[in-house]
Amino acid sequence: MEVRNGMILRDHQSLFADLAPAGCYVALRAGFFAPEAELNLFPPEWINHYTFSGLALADPLLRWCQENSGYARWGEIDSFVGTSFMRDYRSFGFEFGGVVSIHGTQEMPKRSLGIFARSDRELRVSEMKEIERVLSRIHSDEPEMPTEAQMEALQLYSKGYLHKQVAHELQLSVGGVKARLRGAADRLGAKTLREAASIAASRGLL
Repeated sequence: MEVRNGMILRDHQSLFADLAPAGCYVALRAGFFAPEAELNLFPPEWINHYTFSGLALADPLLRWCQENSGYARWGEIDSFVGTSFMRDYRSFGFEFGGVVSIHGTQEMPKRSLGIFARSDRELRVSEMKEIERVLSRIHSDEPEMPTEAQMEALQLYSKGYLHKQVAHELQLSVGGVKARLRGAADRLGAKTLREAASIAASRGLL
């Protein structure tokens, strides 16, 4: 989806590509089901192999991100070193790499994470810290929340109500409904009302 979160990740694409030229995967605010936005700069051949083989279900790098906060080089993760997963990564030219995990809070329990790969050398500590700093800042950058009135309109829209039906329910003009829905979409960083409803649902607002 062309949503604000996706645009934020793409704004940092050149930085991630520079620090991890072999490829990287970044998931922003991953919840129970899926992240709010993703950036995948790994080669298509690896993405297809990884997906077809179902590696995400047991990848030690992702497991590390689920269980830890901060950053680590691949070589520092005991559950990864010497495994078939490590050999799989290396067979596609990913000799070196690191992971970063930003945990959520009680108020916003979602976490953000990334896997970063190089073929030429280890990631430097300064580079890992830079990735962690940037990802942590992106993770915390929440869009402005819609008002209660805007959410009322968006909830009805998400249930399939037409504009005039929403107007009838809320005793507003159709123009007033459109203004509330557009305001909700703007605050959620969405280009369309469908995207706004999807973002609101992913945040548990609907």
